[in-house]
Amino acid sequence: MASREQKRVWKYVEEGGLLKLKSYLRKHPGLDVNFRQGKRQRGPLHLACSLRDDAVLRLLLQHGADVLLKDRNDDTALHVAANKALKHGKRAYDDLVVPLRKSCPEAMTVHNKAGVTPEDLLRWMRDTKPAANTSSPPEADPEKEWLEKLFGECEDEFCESFGVYDADDFLPVDDDEEDFGDWADRVREEYYKKKHAEAQRLAASSSGGRKKKAKEEREREEQSNKELLDRLQREHAEYLARAARKEEETRQGKKRRYEERCAATFHSGSSASSTKLSYGDIPWPAPRGTVQEMVDVMLHGVDRKDVAVFRKRLRQQQALWHPDKFAQRCEARLEEKDRQRILDTVTALSQELNRLAHSLRA
Repeated sequence: MASREQKRVWKYVEEGGLLKLKSYLRKHPGLDVNFRQGKRQRGPLHLACSLRDDAVLRLLLQHGADVLLKDRNDDTALHVAANKALKHGKRAYDDLVVPLRKSCPEAMTVHNKAGVTPEDLLRWMRDTKPAANTSSPPEADPEKEWLEKLFGECEDEFCESFGVYDADDFLPVDDDEEDFGDWADRVREEYYKKKHAEAQRLAASSSGGRKKKAKEEREREEQSNKELLDRLQREHAEYLARAARKEEETRQGKKRRYEERCAATFHSGSSASSTKLSYGDIPWPAPRGTVQEMVDVMLHGVDRKDVAVFRKRLRQQQALWHPDKFAQRCEARLEEKDRQRILDTVTALSQELNRLAHSLRA
């Protein structure tokens, strides 16, 4: 099953978003582009060939796309490229077949389920060209005609049943809000388009030799650039605010889970009192974090300027994680293999809380 990052790659290939794909692969250098998607189980390289997008195809090859990857019918990307060359001629051949053939020459002899290789398809492409200076058509090859008819029937049947592409290929793969990299790519494209249009207008005005018109164009350009800068600043501020909200939601969720686990572990009835506790069963505020990160989760949302409220919350946590009181509640239930590690962590946590309490008195 394709990962979230791989689905994003598929989306960019499907949209023809070369710049976005290049930026995304640059940010994820180890991302595997050899995955299969949809009912036809095609890879990104198959999709690029079917869309005749040679720029995306070459980019995928640079990032390790496997030409020998097969779809549900055992077709490689070179099969798809050869079929496009049969339909669209030399341009499709140069754009699709040539780079694939150069990247993986052995793919020319790979058979699909029908027993046909890309080399066979390209040979048919050559054979279907009209022979020069001939008065009579060449003698028909019954086997070749049968294979061509078989391919045509299979393709027509599939298109009638499922369309040119599977419905799964067009499902949205990522409904997340655009990230900062996408936003930067979009802004850069808009900026260059605007600058190009302004340059063309300035060139047209300068050819007339009218200084007044050129001045008006410059003023309009300055105003346009100012509006663009204002919009970029607003969008950046919105992005930072959105990121801050997500961070706050994450912190609140950690604190909520911590309090729920504390209630379940420390305040449960007798049914849970006999259950053995390993290190992972202890309701640590941040299980894989440092002691400081654990304290931050405990005290999140408490206004430290309000000393009385903050001291009250701090005393609650000191009582909860005091080594002696923790031992009274839980020492008999601790797994022997994790006992010392748990007690050491509880001691370190209690010491950090005590340090904070002393700092309030200073």
